Amino acid sequence: MDVALVTGSGGLIGSEAVYFFSKKGFKVVGIDNDMRKYFFGEDASTRWCFEKIKSEISEYEHFSIDIRDVEKLKKVFQKYNTDIKIIIHTAAQPSHDWAAKEPFTDFTVNANGTLNLLEFTRQFSPEAVFIFTSTNKVYGDNPNRLPLVELETRWEIEENHRFYKGIDETMSIDNCLHSVFGASKVAADVLVQEYGRYFGMKTACFRGGCLTGPRHSGAMLHGFLAYLMKCAITGKEYTVFGYKAKQVRDNIHSFDLVNMFWHFYKSPKEGEVYNAGGGRFSNCSMLEAIKLCEEITGKKLKWKYVDKNRIGDHIWWISSVEKFKKHYPQWKYRYNLKDIFVQIFEELKKRL
Repeated sequence: MDVALVTGSGGLIGSEAVYFFSKKGFKVVGIDNDMRKYFFGEDASTRWCFEKIKSEISEYEHFSIDIRDVEKLKKVFQKYNTDIKIIIHTAAQPSHDWAAKEPFTDFTVNANGTLNLLEFTRQFSPEAVFIFTSTNKVYGDNPNRLPLVELETRWEIEENHRFYKGIDETMSIDNCLHSVFGASKVAADVLVQEYGRYFGMKTACFRGGCLTGPRHSGAMLHGFLAYLMKCAITGKEYTVFGYKAKQVRDNIHSFDLVNMFWHFYKSPKEGEVYNAGGGRFSNCSMLEAIKLCEEITGKKLKWKYVDKNRIGDHIWWISSVEKFKKHYPQWKYRYNLKDIFVQIFEELKKRL
């Protein structure tokens, strides 16, 4: 039976991939040791999600393994070997702020963990497709140098600018401030490209914008929309950091991203890079997100503003997915911004 190996299988993208590839007829092998709980506390634990998966999908096998544990990880690859047809690597330390507290942990999880997976793929499953969930933070703060215009509820860019429809993969990742987290993801991103180009492996980096959806275990330091909606429902105060609360993010539903993975899997390339976000189809500023939360919950959100922005944070980010659409013209978005907010709201109501 064809195997899909998913790291971070209890997380937002990992769990979406588990369900998606299970429905496609794969046996799914999940790796998740609930490091998110260590990073962000009990409320951010992913255990609820992978326990739910284990109860719902018979062809799912779970391994509670740290991706830095070479010996244990190697045994999984030895067990499934060439039956592994795709590796979807979503496990990561995902926060700017947290990375600065424990740089060794951040780098070894994000960079060394990725190297471990790539090398075992090369040794045991060389024909498998390797997909890495990278991040737009590999571009550092270069997007903040764009000629932005302040509008009533958001920062925006002139319509005649070449990045108005979204920032594409030609933007430099050099000579800028990344944050410690951004640097560790750059290292992993370049490794994934190199294993594709140097060893001829089928690898791709998907540089995500704001990845979101109903299975997100949102926390203050990571999971913007899920945590915002959680605060709106519970009455907990939300803190906005800098940029007059007008910073813009594009938001892509976890299903739409995993569907990109599927299209790549069906016709893979070597060492590819794609920006992957909601683009002009699905984006909002912080102020606009707050308003939408209030409309859906019927409650006023309690929030405060801190003038100092997070180091390396983007003022405006909208992804261009034109390169991916050119390579895979049959792919298209399924869920818009309102769909995403409503699904998060309905899932959180059940879980809270």
